[in-house]
Amino acid sequence: MLASLAESLSYDFIQQALTMAILLSVAAAVLSCLLVLRGWALMGDAISHAVLPGIVLAYAAGIPVVIGAFVAGLFCSVATGYLSENSRLKEDTVMGIVFSGMFGLGILLFSMFQIDVHLHEILFGDILGLSWSDVAKTGVVAVVACAVILVKRKDLMLLAFDPQHAKTIGLPISLLHYGLLIVLSVVIVAGLKAVGIILVIALLIAPGAIAHLLADRFDRMLLVAVVVSIVCAVVGVLGSLYIGSATAPTIVLALMVVFILAFLFAPTHGVVTRTLTSKRIEPPIDPMK
Repeated sequence: MLASLAESLSYDFIQQALTMAILLSVAAAVLSCLLVLRGWALMGDAISHAVLPGIVLAYAAGIPVVIGAFVAGLFCSVATGYLSENSRLKEDTVMGIVFSGMFGLGILLFSMFQIDVHLHEILFGDILGLSWSDVAKTGVVAVVACAVILVKRKDLMLLAFDPQHAKTIGLPISLLHYGLLIVLSVVIVAGLKAVGIILVIALLIAPGAIAHLLADRFDRMLLVAVVVSIVCAVVGVLGSLYIGSATAPTIVLALMVVFILAFLFAPTHGVVTRTLTSKRIEPPIDPMK
């Protein structure tokens, strides 16, 4: 087993996949905590789907896919914010309309243009077919995204929990809001080639959800999310080699297993833990009654 593992790690494509998975997991996990606390899980889903028309148009125009995806993701973010602020519709309703519309547009454009890429790769990625150049680009994105969030974490936390107070004390609400959306768009674009537009949302939600069940302070939540995300990424990449499955879905499956375990057995917030605790503190039955 160890010999087989060592042999697998000697291949370049495995090293590239592992490095990419770890870098992407760190950036997504840090961002995931804010998305979960802010209630923006659907926003990540919206942007990940909305980048499809940008990808197709970029392929058709012969420009870097990253540019098309980023522009489309940024458009989705700005359009969602504008429609939410200037209509009576709630934000989740607007996000549903925008991302489904742009995803539909992307499928339509894909059927119209003849591009040299399979739709399966766009939707689900190809983490075993990366180059060190792709890994380096993701590394830069991961460092920048983590730095921005860690430096501004106090302001972002205040914005998440008490936006009115944040506005009262003079924080640049709009700048923080759209800045977070830009970071979200950049991280999604960075993960497209590895895990695709469908599965990247799991990396942006599951680590934060797991950490929210296991930790009560934001700093600890960040640490838990990053550790869980890295472990699941490594398990997913190496596990997929042994069971012969697709790598990105295996990473997502590992995250889902950890989430279920946390949901059931988290020390404070787990369903099973709360049930057992409540039974222990029940007052004894008085036999005289």
